Amino acid sequence: MAATAAAPGTASSLLLSPRRSRGGGGAALSSFRAAAPRFRSPRCVLGSDQLRVVDGGKRTGGVEPWGAVWTPKAPASEARLAALPREARDSRMKIFSGTANRPLSQEIAAYLGVDLGKILIKRFADGEIYVQLQESVRGCDVFLVQPTCSPVNENLMELFIMIDACRRASARSITVVIPYFGYARADRKAQGREAITAKLAANLLTEAGSDRVIVCDIHSTQALGYFDIPVDHIYGQPVILDYLASKTISEDLVVVSPDVGGVVRARAFAKKLFDAPLAIVDKRRQGHNMSEVMHLIGDVKGKVAIMVDDMIDTAGTITSAATLLKQEGAEAVYACCTHAVFSPPAIERLSGGIFEEVIVTNSILLPEDKCFPQLTVLSMANLVAETIWHVHRDGSVSSIFQ
Repeated sequence: MAATAAAPGTASSLLLSPRRSRGGGGAALSSFRAAAPRFRSPRCVLGSDQLRVVDGGKRTGGVEPWGAVWTPKAPASEARLAALPREARDSRMKIFSGTANRPLSQEIAAYLGVDLGKILIKRFADGEIYVQLQESVRGCDVFLVQPTCSPVNENLMELFIMIDACRRASARSITVVIPYFGYARADRKAQGREAITAKLAANLLTEAGSDRVIVCDIHSTQALGYFDIPVDHIYGQPVILDYLASKTISEDLVVVSPDVGGVVRARAFAKKLFDAPLAIVDKRRQGHNMSEVMHLIGDVKGKVAIMVDDMIDTAGTITSAATLLKQEGAEAVYACCTHAVFSPPAIERLSGGIFEEVIVTNSILLPEDKCFPQLTVLSMANLVAETIWHVHRDGSVSSIFQ
């Protein structure tokens, strides 16, 4: 699939148009829809060009015929290695990709102006994984890109073997780039005799030989303390905020956290989005992947609600919350998240018509059967590539988000 890379958000790129008056919710909504018309086909932005799936699967690229085109921000000139002559590029930086999300790795390498490292990954008849680096990494800074999404255990074991191969090949440093960190939700003992697999995964990454970890929107930031090696935590919010800015959303809106645990995330998002008001959905979880929405804290009547979360798994929480928002008088509901896990029956729930748009990033590679009309996928390749560049050059990662 082709794609358009979403540039990392900067202070200037996240500024939206001045907010309009709060009066007249219905008129505001109609003008909002006029400014950003919806198109009921999968909108997937996954590479260097926009790809749209329209008219029963016919793919089209280029300019959208139905409204304003979202143009990614230009990358920082000092970070784009492609602008340098090939002989002037840093040959000590190597980027290798696992099998979990190779298109994202290719976008990252293209942004940095380098080729993906040559690596052989195969599986034997009994399911064992074989990894061989097919180029020298001696004395190089190696970056391994591999989200630990489904199949989680396969991808995690593959990552361990890649780390070991690089360590035995005398790489100077090994940085593991994990756009989506699996097992992060098991970060504490909620009940007796439970395993804390987030800590276990962190220990295994360290023992395998990694020197540094880059993760994006980890489920719980306390899990960062489980690592005994440096961790750079980056956020997918700038990518989503840039996209919302391109839609010229300046109406009466409210940012909604689908649960109490996501209040800090939603508050930070609301502050960058017109300093919008915040609402919270209180839920009572009955079991794993099961939740029950109880009541709403805040006012959403006559407003455009933007729900923010780190991931959507079975979509039970976010669809129940969206139903509550509609009952409380919300004019429209948008769902935004970084990680599109989309375990069944997420697709059926998200495509049921309750959401105006579901906005996610490509931290997890989505197959065609998980695309639906309301879906928009934004590329986080530029954001990850900027982080890799800053780490390689001993720069400040936090400066990317200032």
